[in-house]
Amino acid sequence: MNTWFECKVTFDRTGEDGLIKKVTEPYLVDALSFTEAETRICKEVQPFATGEFTVANIKRCKIAEMFYNEDGDKWYRCKVNYLSVDEEKGVEKRIAQTMMVQASDFKDAMDRLIKGMEGALGDYEIANVTETAILDVFQYEPTQQ
Repeated sequence: MNTWFECKVTFDRTGEDGLIKKVTEPYLVDALSFTEAETRICKEVQPFATGEFTVANIKRCKIAEMFYNEDGDKWYRCKVNYLSVDEEKGVEKRIAQTMMVQASDFKDAMDRLIKGMEGALGDYEIANVTETAILDVFQYEPTQQ
C-alpha cells in the first residue's frame, strides 16, 4: 500500500510580463515518511526550478486508489462511498475512500473513475469529484542494482 504526501514547493517564476513572482505549486509524492517525501520532491523539482526553491509544506494524504492516464493533464480528487449493511443494527453505512484520477476534463475523470471501479466488490456511490491544483504525481520506482 502506498503512502502519499502532498508537497507544496515555493520558488520564483518569471511571468509573461517579465516580472519575477513567487509561486507555490502542489505535487503528490509516494514515500514512506515525511523525510523521504521531502528528499524525493527536492530531487524531482531540482531540474525544473531555476534558482532556489523551498518545500513550504508537506502533509500526509489518505488515497485508496490512483487511476493514471497519460493523456490527462489534470488531477481530480474523488470521494467514493462503499455501501455496507451493519447487520447488528440493520442500518446501511457508508465507508468513504479518496481516489485520484488523472484526466483531461471532468467528464473524462468521471468515465475513468467508473471504468476503474468496474471490478469493485460491493456497491458504491460517487459522492464528489473535484479538480485539484496538483501538477504532477511522483510514484515510487525501485532502483535497479
